[in-house]
Amino acid sequence: MRRYRYLVIRDAAEGDVITAIELLSPSNKRSGQERKEYLIKREKVLASQTHFVEIDLIRGGRPMPMQLKNGGMGDYRILISRAQHRPRADVYAFTLRQPIPDFPIPLQPQDPEPTLPLNQLLRDVYDRAAFDLKIDYRQPLEPPLTQEDQEWAETLIKKISQVT
Repeated sequence: MRRYRYLVIRDAAEGDVITAIELLSPSNKRSGQERKEYLIKREKVLASQTHFVEIDLIRGGRPMPMQLKNGGMGDYRILISRAQHRPRADVYAFTLRQPIPDFPIPLQPQDPEPTLPLNQLLRDVYDRAAFDLKIDYRQPLEPPLTQEDQEWAETLIKKISQVT
């Protein structure tokens, strides 16, 4: 039996799930049984009255199915699907060179939507965990970066290593 982890926001009084937040893993994006299971779970949430936030910070694998205006594709995507606006959703697409955008977390209609500063949160975790000392940035990436992104990354790594 597989255990999947996700975050839900519940109504304090009734215990109903208001918002489900999913952070995609590589197995969600690869072909196979785990992707199929995730897509079924995703469809169940999207067919419900639960708001859905899907965070895709994985460059590899197949993107989750969605129709986007203006291409809307970046290296990464954040989907915000409010139950009352379906089938429409907000998609924040961004590239390797851009910071992760702050995005709203939908709650009850009468409640203001807090903004999640995910980029800053991940930077804080990175700094506290000293990942700069644990990650070997000389290793090739999978999938490989485009030539332009590779040059950008190498320049950034050189700048960072000069500071430390």
